[in-house]
Amino acid sequence: MKKDWKNIMLIGFMGAGKTYTGRELARLLKMQFMDMDDEIVKRAGMAINEIFARYGEDRFRDIETDVLRELSNKSGLVVGCGGGVVVKDRNLPLLKNSNLVVFLQASPEIIYERVKDDDSRPLLKVDNPMQRIRELLDLRMARYMEAADLIIDTDGKTPLEVAEEIYRLLEDEN
Repeated sequence: MKKDWKNIMLIGFMGAGKTYTGRELARLLKMQFMDMDDEIVKRAGMAINEIFARYGEDRFRDIETDVLRELSNKSGLVVGCGGGVVVKDRNLPLLKNSNLVVFLQASPEIIYERVKDDDSRPLLKVDNPMQRIRELLDLRMARYMEAADLIIDTDGKTPLEVAEEIYRLLEDEN
């Protein structure tokens, strides 16, 4: 398999399948999987909800950038990035730093179905989460597209099916 990248960075909105797909893809490629949100929680010593509540989104984004910088300098990883990693300008060069960036795209309706019962999503603690999903997607879509080397639609697919699709595309690069 042609491999001129250090890592595979999975980006996309919350609920797009980055973590589950990432685990499957790492298994298929015999690479290590890292979840950025898990790394942020370890570094901060508290849940993401708590980081947002105590310090706000800006502090969370600073920690996220630090974790992204560390992971993007390693190699042999499949990384499930946080949904908002593309928000900060400083993160795009880190994502693209010799990494293959795969945008896992999902419709607002599918995202809502996947995350509606998850209390760990601080940005969706609003009266109308579906409207908030649409707003955030609108704000982030251009950034996801700018960062992406590959775009994969995840609607109606299992994480394994998405991982296998990425795997096939990577094999076809040969």
